[in-house]
Amino acid sequence: MAIEIVLPDSARVEVTDMFRPSGRALNGLGDSVQAQLYWSSLDTTLTVLDSATGVSLANAVGTARLQARTDRLFSNPEVVTILPRLDSLRAGGDTQDTVFVSADSLSDSLSVQAYALGGIPGARRVVYAFATYPDTGAVVTLVPNDTVFTSSATGIAAVRVRLQQGPVPDSVVVTAIMRHVNGTLVPDSVVFVVEYRP
Repeated sequence: MAIEIVLPDSARVEVTDMFRPSGRALNGLGDSVQAQLYWSSLDTTLTVLDSATGVSLANAVGTARLQARTDRLFSNPEVVTILPRLDSLRAGGDTQDTVFVSADSLSDSLSVQAYALGGIPGARRVVYAFATYPDTGAVVTLVPNDTVFTSSATGIAAVRVRLQQGPVPDSVVVTAIMRHVNGTLVPDSVVFVVEYRP
C-alpha cells in the first residue's frame, strides 16, 4: 500500500489562512482502497486543526512538512510553502502621466508596491489591465507585459504603456490588481491614467 497526497494551490498558503490537503490510500495496483487518513504537521509553522480532514492553519512564513498516515503506513512528508499574507496594494509613485506622442509613445513606470503580514511579498503576481478613452482603435501594449512579479527585495512591480503607431486616444486607464494564493482578490486595486498629447 501507499498514500497519495494532493496539496491545493501548488502547496502554497498564506500566513493565517486555512489549508486543506486531500489524499487516498492505494493498493499495489495503484487503485484506491477504503482507509481513513490522519494528518499531522512535522513543523510548528503549520498546525493541523483536524487530524481526520487535514484542515491546517498557517502560523508563520517558511515551510512545513505535512504527513498522512493510515494504521502503520505513513506517507512521505510533503512540503508546504507558507508565504507572507498579502495585505494591500498601493501606488509606488504618481498615478497620472502625460505622454507627448511627438517625442515618445512610452509612459513612465506605473509602479505598485505590495504590502504583506509577515514579510515582503516577493515574486507575487500583479496583473495590469487597460482601457483606452475614447475607443479609437488605438493599439496599446504593456511593457514588459500585462503580468509582472513583485521584487523579492522591495515588493514593487511596474509596467509602462507603449502606444503603437495609429490613432491616438485621449487617455489610457490602467488598473493593477493582485490575488491571494487561494484566488481571492486583495481588497485594493490601483488605477493609473496616462494622457496623450500631440
